[in-house]
Amino acid sequence: MEPITIVLTAFIFVVSIVYLFVRSKHNFWKDQGVPYAPKPHLFYGHVKGQSRTRHGADINQELYRYFKQRGVPYGGISLFIMPSLIVVDPELVKTILVKDFNVFHDRGVYSNPRDDPFTGNLFGLEGTPWRLLRQKLTPTFTSGRMKQMFGTIWAVALELEKYMEENYNQPEVEMKDVLGRFTTDVIGTCAFGIECNTLKTPDSDFRKYGNKAFELDPITLTKFFFATSYPQLARKLHVRTTQQDVEDFFMKIVRETVDYRETNNVQRNDFMNLLLQIKNKGKLDDHGTVVGKGEVGLTHNELAAQVLIFFLAGFETSSTTQSFCLYELAKNPDIQDRLREEINRAIEENGGEVTYDVAMNIQYLDNVINETLRKYPPVETLTRKPSSDYVIPGTRHIVPKDTVVQIPIYAIQRDPDHYPDPERFDPDRFLPEEVKKRHPYVFLPFGEGPRICIGLRFGMMQTKVGLINLLRRFRFSPSARTPERVVYDPKMFTLSPVGGNYLKVDKIA
Repeated sequence: MEPITIVLTAFIFVVSIVYLFVRSKHNFWKDQGVPYAPKPHLFYGHVKGQSRTRHGADINQELYRYFKQRGVPYGGISLFIMPSLIVVDPELVKTILVKDFNVFHDRGVYSNPRDDPFTGNLFGLEGTPWRLLRQKLTPTFTSGRMKQMFGTIWAVALELEKYMEENYNQPEVEMKDVLGRFTTDVIGTCAFGIECNTLKTPDSDFRKYGNKAFELDPITLTKFFFATSYPQLARKLHVRTTQQDVEDFFMKIVRETVDYRETNNVQRNDFMNLLLQIKNKGKLDDHGTVVGKGEVGLTHNELAAQVLIFFLAGFETSSTTQSFCLYELAKNPDIQDRLREEINRAIEENGGEVTYDVAMNIQYLDNVINETLRKYPPVETLTRKPSSDYVIPGTRHIVPKDTVVQIPIYAIQRDPDHYPDPERFDPDRFLPEEVKKRHPYVFLPFGEGPRICIGLRFGMMQTKVGLINLLRRFRFSPSARTPERVVYDPKMFTLSPVGGNYLKVDKIA
């Protein structure tokens, strides 16, 4: 046999094996008798275009609608070539997030602290390491701790007000960027104790590397999906998903901050102070909660990983929520006027002073923010991964161990069966009597169950502070560049509008 014939035969054989393997993956749910989405792309499965031409929110909403229209509580899809399950039924959502949390305690996010220290964070850790870390960190997010940080956040909000005073008088202002700089400054001072000053210097390194951490370029996305699909192999190959320059920048900042504070015994009302107490004493304050069994609370790398996740989760989610909120208020001036009146009344009743209690107890502000989070949840899909083969209750269908199960929050929260006329912005959906009419698991912007977002209180506080400060001084309306409908940037992990959020801003006399 000619050498070229041998090579060609071998090539055809390998290609055939690969093709059969991929097809078997795509046919997995069909073979199990599980409802499944048709016509997967050979390589992209049902997520063709993700991070390049389409945002995951739009893709998952389409898949959700496909299964919902067929009246099934869940359906199988191909996440590239990996089988994945999309949940439609709110009762099954509750079962996964709460009732059977002992099986679904992991998110399925790649974590490899040995080679990639920043992946050793609370968001990505699994099993016992996650549980122990959650126990250590929970006391740092009590309402009492938030109250202590309020003054620090309010000081940054006054800088935001000053910035807007100097810059509002132009045809339009790009509010997404402004609010991103505001929350970067808030988190910078609360997580690192550093004045980032990105409102004054928008090209600061904090802003640069913070934004870079959320960008989904093709290489990062490929590594992310490979590591998520084959975590054990990825760890053996020492795969890293954190970009090196992002790690270098934040690791340097954390090291310098920790060294300075420990050398000079610096005490501040911020996260870093609380984390250093846990790191060195295993507890918070002399009268605080003892952590674990008396062991050292956190290693340096663990502390750095938590500081980074606080920073990344805190600045991006809160800034986009405030930005989307202003977008909707600009398009709904009657709602904006009512909210402004409620804010002003609450402040006047407190003698003109804005305190933590005032900011956190304006009911209509809560309703407006919740309606914003309904339409624009920062993280569009929750993921969970069973730690063992799982039989879906009431069926014979088995979800194999380590299969990614997706709960498409964005799609659920825009389902007209749960929220009639879902495109309409209506804060009155969150009146107590309206909330009681709905299934409790159709509003999940922070997740639910034992893995609910630990920073929920902090995120709501800085969102409220930013909105209160802006709305009492300025009026927002659409500009020539305000779109009728938001298009999401496919290259961003979170929900983010393409081209920013340009609004007309007028000062209130």
